[in-house]
Amino acid sequence: MKVKLLCALCAIALSACSLDPVYQRPASPVATAWPTGEAYATSASATPATPADASSFAPDVGWQDFFKDARLQKLIALALDHNRDLRVAALQVAEYEAQYRITRAALAPAIDAGGSLTNTRSDGAVSHSNTVSVGTTSWEIDFFGRLRSLKRQALENYLSTQASRTSTQLSLVADVATDYLQLLSDEALLKVATDTATANQSTYDLTVSMMKIGSASLQDVREAQTSLASARASVASYTRAVAQDRNNLVAEIGCPLPDDFGGGGPTLLESDAMFADIGAGMPSDLLARRPDIIEAEHTLKAANANIGAARAAFFPKIELTATAGTASTSLSQLFKASTGAWTFAPTITMPILDYGSNKASLDVAKIEKDIDVADYEKTIQTAFKEVSNALAGRATYDDQVAADRDYVKSAQDYYDLAQARFRTGTDSFLTVLSAQRTLYTAQEQLVTDQLAKLSNQVTLYKVLGGGWSQTSQTARTAQTSQAAL
Repeated sequence: MKVKLLCALCAIALSACSLDPVYQRPASPVATAWPTGEAYATSASATPATPADASSFAPDVGWQDFFKDARLQKLIALALDHNRDLRVAALQVAEYEAQYRITRAALAPAIDAGGSLTNTRSDGAVSHSNTVSVGTTSWEIDFFGRLRSLKRQALENYLSTQASRTSTQLSLVADVATDYLQLLSDEALLKVATDTATANQSTYDLTVSMMKIGSASLQDVREAQTSLASARASVASYTRAVAQDRNNLVAEIGCPLPDDFGGGGPTLLESDAMFADIGAGMPSDLLARRPDIIEAEHTLKAANANIGAARAAFFPKIELTATAGTASTSLSQLFKASTGAWTFAPTITMPILDYGSNKASLDVAKIEKDIDVADYEKTIQTAFKEVSNALAGRATYDDQVAADRDYVKSAQDYYDLAQARFRTGTDSFLTVLSAQRTLYTAQEQLVTDQLAKLSNQVTLYKVLGGGWSQTSQTARTAQTSQAAL
């Protein structure tokens, strides 16, 4: 009868209904399409229109397929293996997974075996007591779903941490790429400054020679000298920047740079094939593809489950203690017949007067859910803003860099003409100096905008949720698995 009663109680517990609120995903607080207008002229054409093109969506493109540069691929691989922030994020996932297993284990009774030997002397007499028992102590029968709500909360917290780890990886991949581009940019600017310093040295030498024959004044020499000193200062500044960029990369990847890691900034910045083309999809795609949005939703689901646990606190709490074994005053008789012993002690605790503690706990759980709803909506709005800004950048940086190239060409022609006219005595040295400064400014602007253009492509890839996996096929598999969760 006791066994039947225990089985009946377990069956009732397993069939108990959940007190969690029915979860409904909050409505997306953004538009259903990306912004349109002159700044987004190329956005529509860059968005795949058919399912056949879906492989070019950013989250479906592995980072090795998006980043075409072999040196950058090697840096990202090293960072994923050695970066300490990513390592901490992975350990946090393991920690929350273990905490989920702890919470899940509370649903089942813990069975322990124990034995005791007690000798007591009283009034000159010695008594003995020997016991061996197997049983469970204080097993809460989950009639009202409190433990199951806590289990769901722990599971959602684990999944949230897992999404946070993925978000950390996306940020790491993008940060390595951005730091790499910064190095290329500073290498290109160093070359511009070095070439300018070399040209200024030649101009200075020429001006000194012309002064000796009376074709130039001392003022021209001093102006040439000033321009040369400025160029040398720029060389020193960009030399320092390149060294610091390399140090930043070392810290980012968590290990020394590869031995074959050389220069190449000017050439690579000019390349239009550093990254693969990607599509933006639709704003609704972000809900299933951006790890930070996935993380926020799992946090919201955890808060939803916590409400169920808080509601269950209003109902009776039933715990069961049961043991079975043998007991005897003589060790030799411990396992003989008629030495059996058992205890069965169910207890019930009913909240009657708690001065509003349970009500306050439920209110806190509901408020925390409302906060998580606002955080979830804010995360979506931030994602929409980031993608929209990156799309605006993709549509306009091409024109800006093209205009910069025209600016550099015109400035170079102006400088060459000014130098020729100065040599023949047609123009003063001030014209040469002005043309020289214009050319240097144009070259700097071109490199700066090339960096901004490439960095924006990296940003677009990141904010669309790209960088989950190394290859595109693996990325699609990971997306399918995540959607199933």
